[in-house]
Amino acid sequence: MPATVAVGCQFGDEGKGKVIDFLAADADVVVRFQGGANAGHTVQVGDELYAFHLLPSGVLRKRTMNVIGNGVVIDPEQLLKEIDETRARGHPVKNLRISDRAHVVMPYHKVLDGLEEKLKGGLGAGTTLRGIGPTFEDKVGRFGIRMCDLIDPETLRAKLKTIVPIKQRVIDAFGGSERIDAEALFSEYEGHGKRLAPFVGDTSAWLDAAIKRGKRILFEGAQGTHLCIDHGLYPFGTSSDCVAGAAAVGAGVGPQHLTDILGVAKAFTSRVGAGPFPAELEGPI
Repeated sequence: MPATVAVGCQFGDEGKGKVIDFLAADADVVVRFQGGANAGHTVQVGDELYAFHLLPSGVLRKRTMNVIGNGVVIDPEQLLKEIDETRARGHPVKNLRISDRAHVVMPYHKVLDGLEEKLKGGLGAGTTLRGIGPTFEDKVGRFGIRMCDLIDPETLRAKLKTIVPIKQRVIDAFGGSERIDAEALFSEYEGHGKRLAPFVGDTSAWLDAAIKRGKRILFEGAQGTHLCIDHGLYPFGTSSDCVAGAAAVGAGVGPQHLTDILGVAKAFTSRVGAGPFPAELEGPI
């Protein structure tokens, strides 16, 4: 296992979390490289179940470092909730690193997610309404907030001063009634930044050094191939690339290091959200 990528081969929900947890026993590092809190990976330890949306599935193994790469969009509130809940169950969660280039999901992204979904009509993808799509829109639009901004109060305040009026006009144009207070938002998210700052750094450089030292890296995919923004059933999918090749871009490592690709599938196919489902069984079974 020099560098193994595990991805879902269907519509997600293939059991990747369990597979990743099993493989993590032999891994030095587990890396999330795409998606966001729209993932849901379940790990079982004895009789206890853990459901992770942002934390990599190897976080329960103290000897395994866990990385959230630049390709993931991070909801700080959700991530801190998972860290606190995991710590409350006896796991210190000191084995975590977060890319300073990862983009941040803000409250206005969630508002826009719901408004956009209503306006799209038949093109609605049945999203989780966690703000994932609008965050990726800002990333591509080049005015998103990254983790390096979140932990820098001066930069965070300046960006919010510019971004919030724009988002307020979009919300109003979409028929929303929500009001965004830039100062209140800054106060809340400055606090999140302070708590997450010890984990944040240049994970691309760190991973490159780990690979050169011969560390065994396991890249943890989220969702599934059929939900991929480029190679899935567009537009009824997610907002990121879910295929194995995305691990190089989403973690910041050279593609030559991705030596083993593991596709996870289950005996029957299921999916959530809107869109075509060729194998769907309707009516009583």
